[in-house]
Amino acid sequence: MTIFALAMDRIYANPSMAAAALWISATTSEERTIRVIRRAPDRIAEFGAGRFVSDTMMVDVRVSDLPDPRPGDLIVIGADSFTIQGEPIRDRERLIWSLDLRPS
Repeated sequence: MTIFALAMDRIYANPSMAAAALWISATTSEERTIRVIRRAPDRIAEFGAGRFVSDTMMVDVRVSDLPDPRPGDLIVIGADSFTIQGEPIRDRERLIWSLDLRPS
């Protein structure tokens, strides 16, 4: 295991950085408890001469916790449910998935 992988394990174990969540597969109804780091960056979209700012919800999940996320899968964080939209993207080290979510 690399130093980077060990550091990521410590970050995801820290309750100030990561939250517990539940992943539910859209195709097999399999469920798994995972740890996620929430991000909510604003996105700017341009339409003609206008610029629109929209809220987004993204989470980072360790590949070791969730090896094969798919669009349409459900992520439940506390009382909030989200659906994965778009293809999940892995980081350079292939250790972390970035998932774009929309409210369910």
